[in-house]
Amino acid sequence: MKMRITKSVAFDAAHYLGECPDGRPYARLHGHSFKLDATLEGEPDPKEGWVADFADLAGALEEIRADLDHRLLNEVEGLARPTLENICAYVATRLRRRFATLKQVRVSRPSNGESCVLEM
Repeated sequence: MKMRITKSVAFDAAHYLGECPDGRPYARLHGHSFKLDATLEGEPDPKEGWVADFADLAGALEEIRADLDHRLLNEVEGLARPTLENICAYVATRLRRRFATLKQVRVSRPSNGESCVLEM
């Protein structure tokens, strides 16, 4: 039976989107609190009883959080235009290197009620 496990982390960061239509405010430098959820899917290991060790997933997410937290996201390699969609893809690319069972990445800005979900 397939199961999904999810681990979450939060980070705060600034960004800007540069040229935007009609002088929209997100073109200017501003910040958000972000929530990042990563979901793995698979059959629980018969010996261990888990899809994956949460500690391994937590470690990978902590590395990503440390690289993004309290940063200007536009300066992070691979995030020149840090939309929610591009942040999702950035996180998924990094996590796929370590977790073949990665099923979903969600990046949200809870205070705005906005999120992006990338399904593998």
